[in-house]
Amino acid sequence: MNKTTIGQVSNGSQSKRFKLYGWLMLLSFGITYLFFYNGRQNINLVMSEMAEDFGSSTAALGVVSSALFWCYAFGQLINGRLGAYFGYKRFMMVGIVASAVINVVISFQHSIPVIAILWGLNGFFQSMVWANGLGVLNKWWPKKNRGFATGLTTAFSGMAQVVTYLTVLLCLDWNPEWGWRAAFRYPMIPMLVMLIAFFFFFKEKPEDVGLEPLNESDPNAAALEAAVQKNGYLYPYKVLFSEPKVWLFCLISAIAGVGRYGLLTWIPTYFTEQLGLSIKNGILSSILLPLGQACAMFLFPLITDKLLKGKREPMLIIASCVTIIGMVAFPFIQSQPLASGMLFLLGVFAMVTGVIWAIAGDIGGKALSSTVVGIFDWAVYMGAAIQASVFGFVKDLFGWPAIFITIGALYIILIVLTMIAKNMKTKNI
Repeated sequence: MNKTTIGQVSNGSQSKRFKLYGWLMLLSFGITYLFFYNGRQNINLVMSEMAEDFGSSTAALGVVSSALFWCYAFGQLINGRLGAYFGYKRFMMVGIVASAVINVVISFQHSIPVIAILWGLNGFFQSMVWANGLGVLNKWWPKKNRGFATGLTTAFSGMAQVVTYLTVLLCLDWNPEWGWRAAFRYPMIPMLVMLIAFFFFFKEKPEDVGLEPLNESDPNAAALEAAVQKNGYLYPYKVLFSEPKVWLFCLISAIAGVGRYGLLTWIPTYFTEQLGLSIKNGILSSILLPLGQACAMFLFPLITDKLLKGKREPMLIIASCVTIIGMVAFPFIQSQPLASGMLFLLGVFAMVTGVIWAIAGDIGGKALSSTVVGIFDWAVYMGAAIQASVFGFVKDLFGWPAIFITIGALYIILIVLTMIAKNMKTKNI
């Protein structure tokens, strides 16, 4: 029997089973990830309260927040490959459990330096999940449907941010006497509950359920897989970092990281400081941002599949143009309802990482997709780490408008880089 391709096998029942399991893998990973941000985004929502409790500034807490981004970035650089080497599922489960434990430990701390160290360690364990999950999905979804699969998966990660906002809000209501510490305790429970279902349903590859592996039409795929197996752990990095297109998309990914996490990190604080809202009202107003990001994560890759016929770069350019306009206009909005509406628009168009993950799958295919995702996500979180470290001081020195104008200027650079990358080919992949 020939190797299985979705929708193209000699046995119709095998094809149906392959599709069914492909959906099962996507949904089991996506629903698990839906609660995973409870252990990552929670700190952004209580930053003002933490600063008040410790007698510190929000800029200093921004540096603490950046510890996760730095460690997540470098963790992604290696964990996508380590997961492929030691086993995707095992790696992912260790990351989820360790992140939950560290969050609970943080809730009992009284020292900012200790929290910073623990938060950085949390970032490393959080980095063990995303690239490995997409690596598995690329074994179940062919290139023609990869934009849809990665788009729906990243939509789950966008909705995860909404879930975190609502979960933290509920926790602050349930135990107001715990203050910010509540955000690091209760939200870990659904993370661990979802892990139980993940353990039973998530399968690393078609062979685990008696199916033949996915066979891409790319004639170079089999040779590349053989080369990876023959040349060892570091070979994919040698191949990928020899490609100028990969370097360009690392820069594009870094800017996307600044845009995504620059807004997620500072918008709740912006609403409390600039518009005078309470922490709870600030969270409710900010929720339209991750909701818009979730929409973009699903829609943009799907548009590149269906309307743009697999061409991803035009979507990056269109989204960036709208983002630039929105970033320039946002600081001049003083109405809370209007600012919330603009946040949704910015959430949609500034959120271009869903397209980037589809590009990563296109570049890496089955053999290298988790490694490419890991490299690009490393770049995303390098951008996130830089903004978390710097933007607090930028705000203190130049005011809130400087943050939004800086992000807008970076998206101009993103457009230029995308236009350069659009006509580039990979030589060794």
